[in-house]
Amino acid sequence: MVADTQMILDNLTEAVIVLNRDGGITYINNAMSRISGYDISDLLNKSLSILYRNQQDMIKSQYELQVAARTGNFVSEGWKTRKDGSRFWGEMNISSIKDASEAIEGYCCTLRDTSAQKEEELQLRQSEERYRIMVEGVKDYSIFMMDAQGYVCTWNDGARLMKGYSAHEIIGKHFSVFYTTEDLDKKKAEVELNIAIRDGRYEEDGWRVRKNGTVFWANVILTPLYNEQNVLIGFSKVTRDLTEKRLHEEALRQSEERYRLLVEQVTDYGIFMLDEKGRIISWNEGAKRIKGYTEAEIVGKYFSIFYPEEDILTGKPKHELKVAREVGKYEEEGWRLKKDGSKFWANVVITAVHSADGTLVGYSKVTRDLSERKNSEKALRESYERYRMLTEELKVTNSELSYANQELEQFTSIVSHDLQEPVRTIKSFLKLMEMKLSAGEYEQLHTYIDKSTNAANRMKELIQNLLHYSQLSKGSLKEQEVNVNDLINDALQNLRASVEVSNANIELDCEIEKVYGDKVQLTQLFQNLISNAIKFTDTENPRVRITAQQDNDQVRFGITDNGIGIAEKDLNKVFDIFRRLNTEKAFPGTGIGLAICKKIVERHRGKIWPQSEKGKGTTFYFTLQQ
Repeated sequence: MVADTQMILDNLTEAVIVLNRDGGITYINNAMSRISGYDISDLLNKSLSILYRNQQDMIKSQYELQVAARTGNFVSEGWKTRKDGSRFWGEMNISSIKDASEAIEGYCCTLRDTSAQKEEELQLRQSEERYRIMVEGVKDYSIFMMDAQGYVCTWNDGARLMKGYSAHEIIGKHFSVFYTTEDLDKKKAEVELNIAIRDGRYEEDGWRVRKNGTVFWANVILTPLYNEQNVLIGFSKVTRDLTEKRLHEEALRQSEERYRLLVEQVTDYGIFMLDEKGRIISWNEGAKRIKGYTEAEIVGKYFSIFYPEEDILTGKPKHELKVAREVGKYEEEGWRLKKDGSKFWANVVITAVHSADGTLVGYSKVTRDLSERKNSEKALRESYERYRMLTEELKVTNSELSYANQELEQFTSIVSHDLQEPVRTIKSFLKLMEMKLSAGEYEQLHTYIDKSTNAANRMKELIQNLLHYSQLSKGSLKEQEVNVNDLINDALQNLRASVEVSNANIELDCEIEKVYGDKVQLTQLFQNLISNAIKFTDTENPRVRITAQQDNDQVRFGITDNGIGIAEKDLNKVFDIFRRLNTEKAFPGTGIGLAICKKIVERHRGKIWPQSEKGKGTTFYFTLQQ
């Protein structure tokens, strides 16, 4: 059966090419070799762009595959290049190959040499095509002017249709009325004006607000305007509503002089008009910058002068006007030509413009040079993973720095009491001893010495715990597979004296045998939590229940006690360093233990949280990777 299929493919007159998901050629039949002159060894793992005239068409080749992947099929006609450098006119059909889950597996292409048919077609085609013009009537863009402080001073009908304000309602108001509350809090409008002045323009996609309070997703370009003395006189603002395929017809015209100043100084878009035959009748500064022609050089020429030879041979300019005439608008991305013959990748919008009685009177044409953006997109695709990883690292670093800053602020506010209190105690008893010695009274000296010693010991314990806490952030974890029962038994062994004295009942209900982590730190984690569970109880028979169960790709541990519980208002405070919710006399400790637990869990990429009710015990949950 395979041999029969191969024989059929090799006897086809059409070339058959199979591509992998990345666009590399993996198979060609005999017809492909006959048409192109390439053998399979010449084409293996090569891109289809090898059939084009130059490497610049790599973008076009990638664009065709993207369309085929999105729509399932892409058909194109154009010049292709043989191995010997000669050209032929080819018709190519690219179909995507998908697996059962609709994921792209590759592409199947057919290629026909239609040079003879094209030659016959060219002989029948007239040497020049006449096209219909467009007159002023762009309705896909909101275009208005502001003064140097951002107050609206002109208003076109596209802006009225898009945003809902009439001219008398909006002229004189600040353009920040179009921004969301969140953007107003960030002073976004002022920031955009400053960036436009600094960089010569500002562009973004974002939410904007209509008069009725609804929002729409907009593409916005701000351009500063200068007079002959190079003094800033205001801004032009071009807004496009990307949530709608069309905008309503422009009804209000701006004054001729202001409209001329606005359009002529817009440099990011080529905006010009065609008559009903397709001849250029107006030309703005953006069109001059993008395409290289002065107004005197281009007015009166047919707009097909901007199209590559292949597009002219396929009748593309005529087709674009036909679509715009029938549906109101034509939009695409593709190659266009500058005056010097170089190509640029453009976004083009052609809009049919009608008179009041509905008669087509011409077309508006808006062109934007996307070459830089296309190159940037390619570079971003190639380095996406590297930047994604860098972003994740920066997020982690920022989070760690923010957390460290909070800890430092908290430490500064508490250290004056927790660390200085033992020092004050020692000084007080030393003063008392000095007074007793001076008076010749020796009865209470031993008591004062004991109390001073206790204060010094507490100072030592605080410092040791603080050093332990700070050391947790240093060095790398010694992660290994650790037996859960071993961790708990080690922690209980270290707490044996406390368990025996308190007569605590320890229950284990662990479904999980092993976890990954630093054994020393995890033992400390269990020890601190079990110690807290035993300590914070006012019953004669404390109970501690330890559980471990699977929770998706993590293990969730729970340590539950029947102790005094925690008030709901205090649950978010328990992990603060030096935070004590009870008096030291009733429940001795340094207030660092739970802070250490939180740091250990976070270093193991887990979470820790309490659930409790005052007087009804507490459960501390934490998660670890299995």
